[in-house]
Amino acid sequence: MTASVAMATYNGAAYLEEQLDSVLSQLSEEDELVVSDDGSTDGTRDILARYAARDARVCLIDGPQKGAIANFEHAIAHTRGDVIFLCDQDDVWCAGKYRAVMTAFDDPEAVLVMHDAAVTDADGAVLEPSFFALRGTKVGFWKNLWKNSYIGCCMAFSSALKPIVLPFPDTIPMHDQWIGMKAERCGKVTLIEEPLLRYRRHESNVTASSRGSLGTMLRQRWGILRALRQKRKG
Repeated sequence: MTASVAMATYNGAAYLEEQLDSVLSQLSEEDELVVSDDGSTDGTRDILARYAARDARVCLIDGPQKGAIANFEHAIAHTRGDVIFLCDQDDVWCAGKYRAVMTAFDDPEAVLVMHDAAVTDADGAVLEPSFFALRGTKVGFWKNLWKNSYIGCCMAFSSALKPIVLPFPDTIPMHDQWIGMKAERCGKVTLIEEPLLRYRRHESNVTASSRGSLGTMLRQRWGILRALRQKRKG
């Protein structure tokens, strides 16, 4: 099996090189890192161009400049591997992440694999040793509809899901929950309890760590349900 890492970037120069090094050091020569940059102005593009020039596995493409969800969709659409890893610009892959996830896909029923992560501050100091424990992560469609525990930076999925999850519907709150819930309906979701990522939280994170209002939560869940029904009909 080959792997594609789909990374979405936008003004992430501060932490980008550490992440790129942690990813590329684990990939095989047959794998690829597809980076969709959404018009960065802080030096991110220069860093990516430098890595792409010296490593043929790095494929740098121009993002659609329509926000994080569309940028990830663009990166995923350009992948060619059998397994697709989602990757943020500011985290750090722990040693052994790639091997553990790829091994989990030896199970022919597995369509999505998600591992635990240690939550850190901007400087890398551990705030929470287990995202799974913090979030109460479990598999299950209805559980993750009400309280989502899918987190993209810890996820990888079979390329067989690409035509099922793409294009992303306009009504979804985030792409990772959408992919996770589609996987729940299509096959087996495997959880790896080992923390294989240092999940960096800082003031520039795209995803919020706090919950929205009840009204917002209900609208988001209705949006996902509506998208799931429409996708099934299509």
